[in-house]
Amino acid sequence: MTQSHIFDTYARTAQGKIMHFDVVLDEKDASKALSCAKAWLESIGVHDAVVTQENCLFCHSAEAPPELRKQIYSQGYSIYKLEGCPK
Repeated sequence: MTQSHIFDTYARTAQGKIMHFDVVLDEKDASKALSCAKAWLESIGVHDAVVTQENCLFCHSAEAPPELRKQIYSQGYSIYKLEGCPK
């Protein structure tokens, strides 16, 4: 199996809400992880969230579960929702 790289990410909305999620990539690329985090936030309609490189840091590498692997194949990244994210 392919090793994926997990970036622990926090975003703050204009209302002060914190969203905690992991960006999962096949590349160990912090800039790409940040771009993917921003793209995902836009895709779920959270246009006012602030996420910076300091809030999107490499955490560890692991094999992604099949559901996340499918997302990586289809869009180039996957998001694993942790806290404060919409269902």
